[in-house]
Order: sequence, then C-alpha cells, then structure tokens
Amino acid sequence: MASTTLISHPQAVQQPTFSIQSPFRRTMRRLLSHRSAQIGLVLLGFIFLVALLADVISPYTYEDQIREGGVKPRATPCIHALGCEPEKPQLWMGLDSNRRDIFSRVIHGSRLSLQIGFVTTALSLIVGTLLGAIAGYAGEAIDNLIMRIMDIFQAFPSLLLAIAIVTVLGTGLINTLLAVAIVSIPGYARIVRAAVMSVKELEYINASRALGSSPLRILFTRLLPNSMTPVIIAGTLGVAGTILEAAGLSFLGLGAQPPLPEWGLMLGEERSSVFSAPHLLVFPGLAIVITVLAFNLLGDGLRDALDPRKKA
Repeated sequence: MASTTLISHPQAVQQPTFSIQSPFRRTMRRLLSHRSAQIGLVLLGFIFLVALLADVISPYTYEDQIREGGVKPRATPCIHALGCEPEKPQLWMGLDSNRRDIFSRVIHGSRLSLQIGFVTTALSLIVGTLLGAIAGYAGEAIDNLIMRIMDIFQAFPSLLLAIAIVTVLGTGLINTLLAVAIVSIPGYARIVRAAVMSVKELEYINASRALGSSPLRILFTRLLPNSMTPVIIAGTLGVAGTILEAAGLSFLGLGAQPPLPEWGLMLGEERSSVFSAPHLLVFPGLAIVITVLAFNLLGDGLRDALDPRKKA
C-alpha cells in the first residue's frame, strides 16, 4: 500500500493590529478621561443649558417688578414646597431692592456673561495671535516695536488699565468689552510669539522656505497651525478671567448698566445689603464662582490633554 504522508499546515500567525488615532480623537480621549475636565464640562454643559433655556426656565423677565402677594423689596426666598405661604409668589432666590426676581435675573445673566466671555476673548485672541505671530516671525525691528508696546500695556495692572480705558470711552457694556479685550491682548501676543519662535527654525519650515513659499504662506499655513496648542489653553482660561474683569467693572458701575442682569452689576447694586439681606449677593456671587471654576477646570484638562509628553 502506498504510504500516505500527512502534511501539517502551520497555524496562521496572527498579525499584530495597530490602531492609529487622529490627534483630535487622541486629545478628546485624554480630555474626557481627565477628572477636572469632566467636572468642568458638566458644569459648563449645565450653564450653557440654563443660558439657552433662560426664557423657558425663568418665571419672569429680568425687568419685571413683582408686587402681587404683598411682597416687599429685598424679600427673602419663598418656596412653597418648603412651607412658604401659598398666597405669596414663589421666589426661589428672593427679590432685589427694585422688586425684581433674583432667580430670573441670575438665569438671564448666564446668557449675558457667556456672551461677554466668548466675544471679548475671541476679539483679544484674534488680535493678540496676529501681533504675536508677526513679532515672532518678522524679525528683530518689528519684534521690538510690537513687544515694547505690549510691555507698556502690561506695565499697568489690568483692572486699572481697563478702568482708564472705560473712563475715556465712556461707560456701557460695549465699551467694557473693548476695554477688557485690549487689556488681554498682550498676554496672548506673548504666548503666540514664544510658540512661533520655537517652531520657525524647525526643518519643515526651512524646507518650505527652500521650496519658495512666501512668508505669509509659511506664517498662516505652517507656523500658526503648529503654534495653537498654548493659545487654545490660554483662551479657555481667558474666558474665565474676562468674565471676572467684566464683572469687576460692572460692580464699580463702569460696565453693564441697569437694568441688564449682569452678575457683577447685581453685586454692585446690592453691596450695601451684605448684612441685612445677604441673599442678594450670595446667588449672583455663586453664579460667578461656578462659571469661572468651570472654565478653569476645563482649561486644566485641556492643558494636560494637549501635552505631547503625556502618554496616549
């Protein structure tokens, strides 16, 4: 009989698989796994939801004066579920000295404060990024000119400089936005300048020069996109600082004017009631604290998520 030879086929070797993540997905994964960022995102999500649904959530407009039920100015909170008399209107945070519902004003103030934070930060970020990029790439003469002007602005305390600018321009919300934006520009310019100077001598930049790319093309397509990490972090933290500075100017009567529901203005209007009616200051103050804390926590998470030294 012919002998049969059994040929054993080797088992297929399983090839290792590699998962390649885009930088954006890797950054988002790091961000969403960061504890501080998680808390910040939850708080910001809540604040954005409140601002978006302010007209639905608030029982009154921020200008309504409440006179029914015999309530008096600076009335304390009245919650029916906690035993407040049913014939009185339900006031979750009480009334201010003008008989306006504090709860409604705080809710509407969230929308105004977010607008102040984002618009002002965007304006200062755009101007500061352009000035810093030009200073870092153009050369010594232009660099010295731009940065010495930035030094002059930074020689003054930011709040005092903002007060001086508002005094010249006049009080009002728009002038407050401009003042805070001008004060914030030097910080962003310095950050971008440092980032551009650290990138502009790398090999791919020299290769772009050798291939005949124009300085503007190199600046806007090579340098700036690779220098935005510290700017993103600074901008996120800057929103919190902008809200604080705008609230400080409004507290002094130089920012938003009545009857706008700006949190700093609400504190300034009722600062004399800190002992007789502390609830008039507690709730707007808590709103400022929570909003600033949320942006700071998110900024800390972004800083760690965008750090190239962190493991994926």
